Amino acid sequence: MTRTYVITGAASGIGATTAQTLREQGHTVIGVDLKDVEVTADLSTHEGRIAAAEQAAKLAGGTVDAVIACAGIAAPIAKTIAINFFGVTEFLTALLPALRASSAPRVAVVSSMASLQAVSAELVDAALAGDEDRALQIAAGLEAQGPEIGYLMYPSSKRALSRWVRRESISEAWAGSGIPLNAVGPGTVITPMTAPLLATPEGAAMVDQSVPMPLNYHQSPQTVADLLIWLTSPQNSHLAGQTIYCDGGADATLRGDDVWSWND
Repeated sequence: MTRTYVITGAASGIGATTAQTLREQGHTVIGVDLKDVEVTADLSTHEGRIAAAEQAAKLAGGTVDAVIACAGIAAPIAKTIAINFFGVTEFLTALLPALRASSAPRVAVVSSMASLQAVSAELVDAALAGDEDRALQIAAGLEAQGPEIGYLMYPSSKRALSRWVRRESISEAWAGSGIPLNAVGPGTVITPMTAPLLATPEGAAMVDQSVPMPLNYHQSPQTVADLLIWLTSPQNSHLAGQTIYCDGGADATLRGDDVWSWND
């Protein structure tokens, strides 16, 4: 059965690999990105997100079977929270009517293993409260303190995103509409965004200290794309609210073997 997918960040990295794989399987893909796609959009702004959702739904004929949100940046700038969190959540919410028109709607987003790293609790709270103005204000303060502090915006955006997925997945809007909503948390993926950092022994060592990957080391975009595609296939009927850490064992290494005792 062929399906219609909307993929953000479809021009490069994980998004491009996912889009190509789906097209090779015979599906229709509507890519959303800054260039070289079906819907040109800036997901860092409210207006850009709403316009992108409206155009994507129109190109899909009003029915979207699945959305895979890959668009994101990893930079110590305030725009990170705008794109990585609000650029996902507001865009997905705007596409709910088109998803509900499908007989088997599915949504998956790209979070990150970085969601397990240190964050700005204040920034996460503002994002989850839906207060973009406040979130951008906090992010600007972090950015002003330099790159080392500014980097907190990336894990904070991904922590907030994974928490939003978990919260919303069981809501009337999503579970009540029969839409499985989940996330994938990759480890170190070899993409144009990470290639310069991994090109030197010093850069690779720094990355590996934060993201230890004992299973098969750094991963290709295809490893993430394949999981995103399964999560948004009709075969996935009951997975809800999960961030699946497809990360070469980084989560298991860092958090250990007991993530259950919080309720003991």
